[in-house]
Amino acid sequence: MSNLDEMGKKVRKLQLRAAVAKTRLRGLAEDLPRKWREIEEVAEETSAVFAELDGAKRELAAMKKLR
Repeated sequence: MSNLDEMGKKVRKLQLRAAVAKTRLRGLAEDLPRKWREIEEVAEETSAVFAELDGAKRELAAMKKLR
């Protein structure tokens, strides 16, 4: 498997993790004000996943450009 294929696979996995994190955050928001203490932790986790996804997408785009 090439580096490009591996990076594509990583991006797809991160996209799934990001979708799950977004859904979890949205669900938590619907439970307000009851679960307000969890918001910061879930928001930080969601932000970290999206930051990692953004970096992987940029790396994949750069790899495709060099191809």
